[in-house]
Amino acid sequence: MNSAICLSPYPLRQRSEPWGELKIMKTNAIRILESHNVELCAIEYSFNEEEIDAISVAKKIDVEPEIVFKTLVARNERNEILVFVIPGNFELNLKKAASASGSKNIEMIKVKELQPLTGYIRGGCSPIGMKKLFPTFIDETAQLHNKIYCSAGVRGMQIKVAPNDLRMVVNAQYADLI
Repeated sequence: MNSAICLSPYPLRQRSEPWGELKIMKTNAIRILESHNVELCAIEYSFNEEEIDAISVAKKIDVEPEIVFKTLVARNERNEILVFVIPGNFELNLKKAASASGSKNIEMIKVKELQPLTGYIRGGCSPIGMKKLFPTFIDETAQLHNKIYCSAGVRGMQIKVAPNDLRMVVNAQYADLI
């Protein structure tokens, strides 16, 4: 069973349901969005190790995969870490990503590097609240939607947020990445 809680900056309160108070764990990503007075919905869902990809997540939370954005981390030729946020049903175009970031070339980091660099694990990597604020690029298609979903920073939880709010919080740029 999925559970959801929507937080509005006016005021920041959990909503009540007839069966009692709905409580969802607050992650660092949620706390950061709240500190910027960003309206959000947090959605918890059950998961297993074989279903942590964005398309599986979209099915679990019953939304189209093009609005569930995945967070990918890469490194350029200058050894700089870059973050790319793209629709879950697409693959990152490395040439477009390099061009958007002003790099000659980029390559995805190894999974074992993800947690030491970002503080997050595969399947729970959020563009919000990484150990450092890395240069971040959000695919331009995000602007076609009022709200998109991204990881809340743990497996089994997504955040529904306006793309421009996400862009502002992580100081990102929109770019053609797919």
